[in-house]
Amino acid sequence: MTIAAVILLGAFHGLNPAMGWLFAVARGLQERSRDQLLQSLPVIAAGHLASVALVALVVGATGSLVTGTVLSVAGGVLLVGFGLWRLLSKRHFRWVGMRLSLPQLAAWSFLMSSAHGAGLMLIPVFTGLHRGHAISGGLGVAALHTLAMFAVAGTVAVVVYEVAGLTFLRRAWFNVDRMWAAALVGAGIITLAQAA
Repeated sequence: MTIAAVILLGAFHGLNPAMGWLFAVARGLQERSRDQLLQSLPVIAAGHLASVALVALVVGATGSLVTGTVLSVAGGVLLVGFGLWRLLSKRHFRWVGMRLSLPQLAAWSFLMSSAHGAGLMLIPVFTGLHRGHAISGGLGVAALHTLAMFAVAGTVAVVVYEVAGLTFLRRAWFNVDRMWAAALVGAGIITLAQAA
């Protein structure tokens, strides 16, 4: 995977309403305040970054102990398994309420990003980093990925809030969770093919 792929995956995460932009819009509409929406976005990005950075740290720390091939195979199997579980699962991740403080929103973002496998897609990038720079390089990749997610999610959230509102969302909704699960399976297959 290249830097372009890292940015595109971040942009894809930004488009996914489960990664936070829909929650930011809902907070803004609920409070009738664009400021609430704008305050929510960096907090959501911080939770996302924490989730992806955790995967980067684990991969960077174990890279010297575990060969890249074994880690790639394990990561590929994990991606395929997680993606298949999400594709076949009828359960959807839910939160208990919409009135959250900003720290609670960051925790929600971390949990949703982790539950949706945000950092798992970047395992091929993390395992391909040079050993001496695995942790710092992984954190840089996580930051670049999150910046792309933040830019796209912020743009979508503001456009939906200012122009479309909830009426558009009710008419144009499609199941991004299924698309995301299929992308996880695809990334896992690519990871396994690269490791072979």
